[in-house]
Amino acid sequence: MSRRDPERPLSRFSLLGAAALALLLAGCPSAGTLQNARPATAEKWFQRAQQDFNVADINEARDSVKRALAIVPDDPEVRKLAARIALAQLDYAETLRLLKGLKGSEVAGLRGRALWYNGDLEAAADQLDAMLNDPDVVDEWAKGITKLARRGQGRTPFALSGALLAAVELPHVSPLAPFFVVPVEIDGESALAMISTGNAEVVLDSATRPEPSWISLRFGKKLEVHDVPALTQDLSGLTKQMGAPIKALLGVNLLRHLHATIDYEGHQFVARTFSPPPPPDATRVDLSYIRGGGMILRGRFGGERGEPVSLLLDTSMTFPLALDEGGWKKAGSLTKDLKIVAEDPEGKLREGVVPMVRLGAFDVPKVPGVFGTPVAQIEKQISLDIDGVLGTGLLAPFRVTFGDQGRHMWLEDTTAMLQRIMSQGSSGDGLPADPMPGMPDPMSPFGPQPGLGGPGLAPPGGGAPAGNTPPKKAPER
Repeated sequence: MSRRDPERPLSRFSLLGAAALALLLAGCPSAGTLQNARPATAEKWFQRAQQDFNVADINEARDSVKRALAIVPDDPEVRKLAARIALAQLDYAETLRLLKGLKGSEVAGLRGRALWYNGDLEAAADQLDAMLNDPDVVDEWAKGITKLARRGQGRTPFALSGALLAAVELPHVSPLAPFFVVPVEIDGESALAMISTGNAEVVLDSATRPEPSWISLRFGKKLEVHDVPALTQDLSGLTKQMGAPIKALLGVNLLRHLHATIDYEGHQFVARTFSPPPPPDATRVDLSYIRGGGMILRGRFGGERGEPVSLLLDTSMTFPLALDEGGWKKAGSLTKDLKIVAEDPEGKLREGVVPMVRLGAFDVPKVPGVFGTPVAQIEKQISLDIDGVLGTGLLAPFRVTFGDQGRHMWLEDTTAMLQRIMSQGSSGDGLPADPMPGMPDPMSPFGPQPGLGGPGLAPPGGGAPAGNTPPKKAPER
């Protein structure tokens, strides 16, 4: 009897195993299969919501994703998108509800941010740690916040005491450009702090605070904020550029709790323990916060019927506007036709004028802006397609009040400043020797980074913040 070939049974079993495996895999839907299984109408609403969110049109994205959820309430991708939208609108409870039962580092990051901003420190630290355990994730903000959350057990972040409100002087520290600088006491020591809406958290000078810490702030010796989380960064460069000893940056998380008013023309900063009523003759501008931190507003170029635009609001940038190529196209200009800024040593910065910018119901004519700043770098960091950055040069002519815990701001026209701008004309002192000192990363606690106009930088064409004529208020609709 001949010896059996040992390879034959193996081949037979391999064929049987392969067939069984093929049947098994046929029953396991892939991501593409799941997408194909999504009803066509739900898929259309989902894609529309994604497109709206990607250009920071948060209100439209919210409406579209709600329609998708009504059809596929258990779809994990739709729920994650809905959670990102809810977080952008500071709806922490809804963010956590939508993420219930979902897993992964992205989910942990969203959940951790919602818990942090909602004041649940221990749970926030657990979720952010889970996100940071993913080797593909790099998030410096989360590293610092996790340390603070672990050290903050038993604390109630941003606890307010003292007077109902405190009004303090907002000094003008630079003759070249408007900066929002506020006197404040940090743990009982007097200091100057710069309002920086490009930062999520309070940032202290690392020369005095080498590690993230919990601090107290007092405004006008009347209103005190206890248990304020603060991250650290070297602010010596900022101090040198501004010619003033800046010891802290005040981020949006604090401003939301203070219900703050910023009045550059009136030299006043107001902190409150309550949400103020709408100011008379003001227009409302809705705000959203990408990942809960980067302040975004929607406006238009060209008046009421003009092109809608999404702008990151950053009060550490002195340019009225810094736009990318798409933003300038919406403003009616091609970047190749913009004038090169002579003071830029690299010859990369170009300047132009946006004929009309609409903020809420205000139309601001002839707003100077630049092209050549790293807007693309910001877009990469926040994973959104924005049109540019709005700086203090455009915001300073208004009295700004944050309402509904920062979900919107009220703008009041301070015409006196605008009339002064008109008298200055378009011939100014130009840009200083260092044309692009820096700008904060909007998603990070860290302050000015190389690349986009910061302290010491005058707006193109001179020291005027924005516009040549006062804004016109259109009827509210």
